[in-house]
Amino acid sequence: MITIALSKGRIFEETMPLLQAAGVTALEDPESSRKLILPTNRDDVRLIIVRASDVPTYVQYGAADLGVAGKDVLNEHGGEGLYQPLDLNIAKCRMMVAVRNDFDYESAVKQGARLRVATKYVKTAREHFASKGVHVDLIKLYGSMELAPLVGLSDAIVDLVSSGATLKANNLKAVEEIAPISSRLVVNQASLKLKRATIQPMLDAFAGAVKS
Repeated sequence: MITIALSKGRIFEETMPLLQAAGVTALEDPESSRKLILPTNRDDVRLIIVRASDVPTYVQYGAADLGVAGKDVLNEHGGEGLYQPLDLNIAKCRMMVAVRNDFDYESAVKQGARLRVATKYVKTAREHFASKGVHVDLIKLYGSMELAPLVGLSDAIVDLVSSGATLKANNLKAVEEIAPISSRLVVNQASLKLKRATIQPMLDAFAGAVKS
């Protein structure tokens, strides 16, 4: 049995055509089904639906053989025990630093100000600001990041930005790009050795679908 870990929403939707290219079709929609283990058209392949941030953990410990996770999640996880053979070029966005429209970020950095930064991407933010020599106090949040600068909790946020519409609606602006983000295929290293005959054709099909 091959188990593939996916998260609901954009990643699931954009992974479906790639799975179909590998001959795998989900028999139920995770948005309408309450099941966390979804059958597919293949008796030897099943999908499990997990929180996006948990995908690398399920794959790392072998509860899933394959998974699809954003580079943002993998950076925070560290990628231990994971083989990352393929950038799927889906769920694209950017990891950005954003501030209120009236906050002069460039001047604050030049003057060596100590900034308060709210984010759920603590590892990514810490490494970014350390590389720039900027002193920050990191505040861990799990959602509604845009609120933090508006109520004085932080000077800046580090978050994923797609269209920028949410920032604009909340009188915020992106001031610095940390990294482009897309989703990657991740594979458990032991699974690749033990189940190569089944997994390798799937990896090849994924790669071919991405290229085309």
